[in-house]
Amino acid sequence: MAVTPFTRLAALAALLVSAGAPADTPLRIEQLQRCGDLLDADAPTFCLAVAGLEEAELTLLLDGVALDPAQIERKPQRLRLTLDPATRSGPLWLAQGERRSNPVWLTRQGSHVIAASSDEIAENMDGVSSYVDLVSVIIEEEHDGLEEARRLADKYGATVVGQIPPLNTYQLRLPVSDLEARDALVLRLGSELSVDAVVVEESNAEESFLEQEASAPPDAHDQEWAANRFLDAVNFYQRRLSREHDDVDTHPVRIGVIERNVDFDTPDFADYLGDCRVDATRTCVYAKDAADPAGHGTTVAGILAAAWNEGGNTGFLRGLDSVGPGFDVIVDRDSDAGITANIAASVNLVEDGARLLNWSWGIHRVGTIDINGEEVDSLVRSGIAMDGYEELLEEFFLWLRREHPDVVVVNSAGNASSFSGRDEYRLPSSFVTDQLFVVGGHERSEEDVAVDDARYAVKRDASNIDMRVDITAAACVHGSTAEGEPGDTHCGTSYSTPLVTGLLAAMMSIDPTLTPAQLRILLRRSAMPIGEEFDFEPTDADDLTAPILPSERAHDLEHPDIGLSARLDMYKALDLTVQSLERAR
Repeated sequence: MAVTPFTRLAALAALLVSAGAPADTPLRIEQLQRCGDLLDADAPTFCLAVAGLEEAELTLLLDGVALDPAQIERKPQRLRLTLDPATRSGPLWLAQGERRSNPVWLTRQGSHVIAASSDEIAENMDGVSSYVDLVSVIIEEEHDGLEEARRLADKYGATVVGQIPPLNTYQLRLPVSDLEARDALVLRLGSELSVDAVVVEESNAEESFLEQEASAPPDAHDQEWAANRFLDAVNFYQRRLSREHDDVDTHPVRIGVIERNVDFDTPDFADYLGDCRVDATRTCVYAKDAADPAGHGTTVAGILAAAWNEGGNTGFLRGLDSVGPGFDVIVDRDSDAGITANIAASVNLVEDGARLLNWSWGIHRVGTIDINGEEVDSLVRSGIAMDGYEELLEEFFLWLRREHPDVVVVNSAGNASSFSGRDEYRLPSSFVTDQLFVVGGHERSEEDVAVDDARYAVKRDASNIDMRVDITAAACVHGSTAEGEPGDTHCGTSYSTPLVTGLLAAMMSIDPTLTPAQLRILLRRSAMPIGEEFDFEPTDADDLTAPILPSERAHDLEHPDIGLSARLDMYKALDLTVQSLERAR
């Protein structure tokens, strides 16, 4: 057979199909971070790492508006974007032909810190990886933070490389090459009258501070969410707040989730690509793309927003879409710079309008003892690092109380079988403030009892405990999968936390005027019991949460729940929220 131009093209097309043509490759934003001069507010620069980018024409859209191509510098699978000062925060995504990327949240707020590379990290005396030449200084509030940070940098031969302006915190790169020289310079910086504290970061180059998972048997979560009346709550919201009932107006709520990324190639998140907000009532997810569907961020975000009946996770807020006000779920960690980056991202999210922050992370001080008297060996940090983190977290919560008193932070209690409220050993759950809710984990018991019976669920062995824990929620969930089949079971307080976050978002959507203190009252009044009664005396290994009080049971001193720990009841919490709104009219 003669070879013609047509047969050559046909052969080439067949080869492209067999190899996977570029047009079939998903378009994904894998990274988005500030780059260039991080202190430049007039012409901020952002760098994007993109997968599946072709040579063809590209459109970059911010909040639905195409950006000027002159603002975009293209390289293979890399983009560099320069914005003008008037640009506002919003969702950013790519369009190329018919393909749409995952939307990520581009913040125009100024907080950002940089992570150390692998050769800028060394192991300290406690055996913990520590940043060698990057530290952050918290400047006393009476000083201009940036000006003072630059003065200190000039004095000690350092460079200002990052900042969290609302907390008067600035990141310095020190002229040191080992931990001994760093510690000497940290002591000198800490003695400066203008310096409140120095934050030493302890983290591997790519390590997150996310809660480590506890072991779980396969399919352990099948009946777990029944212990929190998950489906009853979805049904109540859909029925009571449907368009047929016009007596309650719902309001959109923005949620910040401190996680790295979400896998948009899973069926759970596949329909979040491109412009999500074309439908005002649906839940939207903004996140960088992950390569692994079993990742921590995908599972946490999935409890809030995964599509239903796709074989993987099941999102609570996604279940409200038919009548919902439009929930925004923004997943971001700023960078891999540990706790400091978590706080930088949290500040940006709050300034971008987030009413809720989901913190499924935490750390213990080296030497922490669990309830069995054994030393905790996971997610531990040295005393010098913990002292700096405590000061940074204190500044954050003081700022929240002063500037954003309506914001709630929901934090996991931890999975070390230890005590969540001991401030010398556990952060951030040990902070006592109306704006921080701490969530423990439970699992289904083997008792054949009614759902509201205290024996229906038992605390997970790994869950941290004590009076500082506000409430418990189911700790086990199926993760997302690329094939749309049931994934592995993930267990831990990391996954209890977004159940409470999602519920609080639904409550805020019903009544956005609720304060953090009022939300806690509704959460505790609606709670079901769990555990045994100990007459309000904290008992090691048995007191999972603060005990239910008579004031949380209509001052009935004989109520059987008094003295027991509190278990999340999503249905009743929504019901009480509607009732309280009706009474307030």
